[in-house]
Amino acid sequence: MLTLENLHVSYGSIKALHGVSLTVPQGSIVTLIGANGAGKSTTLRALSGLVKTSSGSIIYDGQPISKLAPNQIVAKGLCHVPEGRMVFANLTVHENLRMGAYLQRDRKWISDQMDYVYSLFPRLQERETQASGTLSGGEQQMLAIGRALLSRPKFLMLDEPSLGIAPLLVKTIFERIVEINREQGLTILLVEQNANLALDVSSYAYVLETGKILLEGPSPQVKADPQVQAAYLGA
Repeated sequence: MLTLENLHVSYGSIKALHGVSLTVPQGSIVTLIGANGAGKSTTLRALSGLVKTSSGSIIYDGQPISKLAPNQIVAKGLCHVPEGRMVFANLTVHENLRMGAYLQRDRKWISDQMDYVYSLFPRLQERETQASGTLSGGEQQMLAIGRALLSRPKFLMLDEPSLGIAPLLVKTIFERIVEINREQGLTILLVEQNANLALDVSSYAYVLETGKILLEGPSPQVKADPQVQAAYLGA
């Protein structure tokens, strides 16, 4: 469903990605792991049109998208849940979710999907009228994922969903990520510093180091790699 070929991205004179290539099959969960500063978030930002690529190609659902604006990319069903959650702090939970549905016109679908999000994350329904800036980090992460689901995505990119969240809520959020993949058939590209969790829920993994793919393979194989165990799994 998504293919990156020899992707290069620079911030001024600083090269962030050096020829990254990866493939995400339809219906799968693929993870991209690596240390801070490896280029994981830059990869997602390039995919969603938030940073421009220097060279290389991005093919999504059979079409090149590297020249499209972010709103055009979202309209094609590729949705990005950013690091840090980025909820609209002064809006209520319900209003944040409706913002996710900004491009949608089918009221019944919006209503049904809202119900689905509340069934996934009952805590959001309990706080429906609460300003999202007053939610805990875990609750804001649930809201950010829920908001993305209201955009009618086919492909979901999640950037560090476990960051700054209590362990109990991390477990819940990752269970829901797997559930969304299974129930809605959503293809998911997961960027995550918690390599153990990411490798447990994904089918295929890429290890990014200083802007280059260091290693790739089926997730159990990557998890068993001594280099990965030493660098990311504390073995």
